[in-house]
Amino acid sequence: MLQVATGDPRPIGRQIVDGVRLKIATGELAHGDQLPSVRGLAQQLMVNPNTVAKAYAELTTEGWLDARQGTGLFVAAPRQRLSDAERRRRLDDAVGRFVNDVVPLGLPPDEVQASVGLAFDQLAPRKTA
Repeated sequence: MLQVATGDPRPIGRQIVDGVRLKIATGELAHGDQLPSVRGLAQQLMVNPNTVAKAYAELTTEGWLDARQGTGLFVAAPRQRLSDAERRRRLDDAVGRFVNDVVPLGLPPDEVQASVGLAFDQLAPRKTA
């Protein structure tokens, strides 16, 4: 389901949170899908169960997951989780970091834009007919 990388600068818990968010955003995990148990995912990723529990708690607090007593965690119904202003602020921050990382590479802007477009195409939500 998910993978974590020891060479990734993000903590393992952040990798889990980001991975689940991405799978939900792209449609790989749909509303109502059940996630592995804390213990099950911890064993699969070979990480501490507390790390998985904290990541799941964050996702539940943010509204990405629903906890159902006695049955587990499920993908929550789609809804806007952040205000328009907060979404815009996060976009501006991400674009600023991206530009600061990419400009020193000296690549032509059209090549950078094409790479970004390709990356978005690969992550586009998967719609079923």
